[in-house]
Amino acid sequence: MGEETLFSLASIVVLGIGAQWIAWRLHLPSILLLLLAGFFAGPIAGWVDPDHLLGDILFPVVSISVGIILFEGGLTLRLNEIAGVRRVVFRLISIGMLITWAFGTLGAYLIVGLDFELSLLLGAIFVVSGPTVVVPLLNYVRPRGKTGSILKWEGILIDPVGATLAVLIFEIILAEQVEGQTLAMAVTGLLKTVLIGGAFGGLTALVMIQFFKRYWVPEHLQNPVSVMLIVAAFTASNELQAEAGLLTTTVMGVVLANQRSISVKHLSQFKEEIGVLLLSSLFVLLAARLELDSLSSLSVRAIVFLGLLILVARPLAVYISTVGSQLTWRERALLAWLAPRGIVAVSVASLFALELAEAGRPEADRLVPLTFVVVVGTVAVYGLTISRVACRLGLSQSDPQGVLIAGAHSWAQDLARALKDEGRDVLLVDTNWDHVSAAKMAGLPAIYASILSEQIMDEADLSRMGRLIALTRNDEVNSLAALRFAEIFGRANVFQLPLHKGDHRTGIAFEQHGRCLFGTGVTYQHLAERFEEGAVVKRVKLTEEFGYADFLKVYGTQGVPLFSIDSSGNIVIFTTDNGETPRAGQTLIALVKPLQTDTPVDSA
Repeated sequence: MGEETLFSLASIVVLGIGAQWIAWRLHLPSILLLLLAGFFAGPIAGWVDPDHLLGDILFPVVSISVGIILFEGGLTLRLNEIAGVRRVVFRLISIGMLITWAFGTLGAYLIVGLDFELSLLLGAIFVVSGPTVVVPLLNYVRPRGKTGSILKWEGILIDPVGATLAVLIFEIILAEQVEGQTLAMAVTGLLKTVLIGGAFGGLTALVMIQFFKRYWVPEHLQNPVSVMLIVAAFTASNELQAEAGLLTTTVMGVVLANQRSISVKHLSQFKEEIGVLLLSSLFVLLAARLELDSLSSLSVRAIVFLGLLILVARPLAVYISTVGSQLTWRERALLAWLAPRGIVAVSVASLFALELAEAGRPEADRLVPLTFVVVVGTVAVYGLTISRVACRLGLSQSDPQGVLIAGAHSWAQDLARALKDEGRDVLLVDTNWDHVSAAKMAGLPAIYASILSEQIMDEADLSRMGRLIALTRNDEVNSLAALRFAEIFGRANVFQLPLHKGDHRTGIAFEQHGRCLFGTGVTYQHLAERFEEGAVVKRVKLTEEFGYADFLKVYGTQGVPLFSIDSSGNIVIFTTDNGETPRAGQTLIALVKPLQTDTPVDSA
């Protein structure tokens, strides 16, 4: 028994994290591979039997895990992100939710053939979306304007709202109250959920702020204590009102994200890492509970029902929710084409199906397979098409090639100008007003701000940016900038100048800085001296007749390769670790010393 349990637990972790990694490598929605991994581990291979493995604690574990995931999502919600479009977000989680619920109910009743009570319940389950599926897609697409913020806020807030609605319908079905009492029961339950969830979430967040602000909790215990408070608040809320814990943890995250008394960066990083592990395990576990017979009983009606949610319910909900807003038709179209369902829909449907089956409802066993069809279908449709749709609408690039540059001094402007002349988007950021003014006078986009400030996130359009190069004279600023933007661009796409050589006690650890630019000795001081001596940034089109070897023959050690751009417009930034050799057909951008006579390089 012990070896079997160990093998099942190991299978969940290996398949879950492995699916996440493969999805990243293949640029696919991770939830698709997670569900396939769970389906393989459960009904096909028989490696994992969640009910036998966890028994009665399966759904409490799922419930607490979802609460922690929503807390992590709430930590990303900043009120300044939706300035001017808060009404749209509120409409989407109220009016838009009701429209989705109505169409989901009618579709389940008229198309799938469920009875009306279960149709009401299924329609309520399908109003949820969730950060576990929306946020990864937004991080991949990075849409311009306010659409990304709207979708993130909607995806996180709709989970507790939708789960609360589903719980109220579920309790009404079990209670079998008469019509006169049903409305009162629903209103009472809704008010209790809002009051308890809001109060517990806000108070627990304030307690956490005071504990950390007054240094009552040492740094090495802050993450464990925060998990303790999340679990305690979640459980206490649920004891007083079913599913109020989801709202509690969401409110906690939102309050912490918008206060300025303590730093929550370490909390968000820790919760994100826990969230990946929990999310991977949950999807594998719940997918493993599926039965082959239940899936084979589904018909074309389930596909038609899925089409109703995607092609009718979502576009209509977005259209009505955005009437009178300042959003363009392109932004509204993108909003209408992203509403995937995720872990909350799966977990709630699985729990309700189990309890309804015990209560003697014969059609309850159809809820889970139909929910998986909708989850897999929406994730597949949206995940595989959203990038192309966003690009067609002009709201995103599938692989942004723009470069964010920390530092706007004279030779940073030279590098930016060379990239801009090749059609690349660039944005210079500096705290020196003279540098910023000079860059703007030269026709280069520049912002007067610290690369480490929140102002960058508020004012800069980073949707076109895919890389950071930190060119300031301060190694610590460069390293902090690289660490910060690694969360946005990925660690492989953040670069900084090599560290100054000096006292080893002032060195920066390897994991605390980005990839080193250009060459081992090409520091800020080295580049500044080269430019003072008259070196220039030169663009060279490499051909079969004049290749990279010829370039080296002409300039030798005086030529420092900086960037190369291939025929498709993809940019490669030279570093100390990439070992790239420019090829014919590419454009080489290099730092060179001007020659006294004409050469093939000059003619090229």
